[in-house]
Amino acid sequence: MANSLYDKAREGFLDGSIVLTTNNIKAVLVDTSTYTPNLATHANLSDIPTPARVATSGNLTGKTVTNGVFDADDLTFAALGGASVEAIVLYKDTGTASTSRLIHYMDTGTGLPFTPNGGDLNLAWSNAANKIFKI
Repeated sequence: MANSLYDKAREGFLDGSIVLTTNNIKAVLVDTSTYTPNLATHANLSDIPTPARVATSGNLTGKTVTNGVFDADDLTFAALGGASVEAIVLYKDTGTASTSRLIHYMDTGTGLPFTPNGGDLNLAWSNAANKIFKI
């Protein structure tokens, strides 16, 4: 599967229920051996089984949406262990998995897939024209 937006995220952008610059947006590292994405029907974090969620970031900071391009500060996952990571999913965090809207699925990028080794993971978003993603 290629990097893409979830359909319910597109809906959220259009109906105003997702505002990237003001909502709490987080990244979850995903083990795809226990999660098969369905961009058309998966809507919330609860659609990703708990065992597939290797680690979750804090809220993204430094978020921008210039010319339809979403970007944010790079992330660090400290002392990361666990299952292999084949994808990164961005989501709007409401504090409840069943209402935390999935936004973007990314399984193509430098360093993916990887196996955590207990060290820190520095996740650097692309500096290319489309940054994290472009609408």
